[in-house]
Amino acid sequence: MEQYTGLIQTLTNCASACEACAAACLKEDNIMHMRDCIRFDRDCADICTQAVKLLHRESTIAKQYLLLCEEICRLCAEECGKHQHDHCQRCAAACRECAEICHQNHEEILQA
Repeated sequence: MEQYTGLIQTLTNCASACEACAAACLKEDNIMHMRDCIRFDRDCADICTQAVKLLHRESTIAKQYLLLCEEICRLCAEECGKHQHDHCQRCAAACRECAEICHQNHEEILQA
């Protein structure tokens, strides 16, 4: 389990950034303009949180789940990256980092 400490921390950071972004987006003046961002934020936060749970459990599907996590992180980063709000840019950066570490880890795990 210790080998996943960095991955788990990155997933947790990403989920937190997504939750913060969604909450901040809900306070923006043009909330309709932010709806896709909020949706991706919420999905990404949930998926990253579930990935952490699966890794802690040493679930047999944890490695496959990282593929899904990588995908939602990339989608969320793309959507958040379209907005100039600081919270969106921080979220996009966290999601890109998370997507990359998920990619690296599922590749390593699948090769093991």
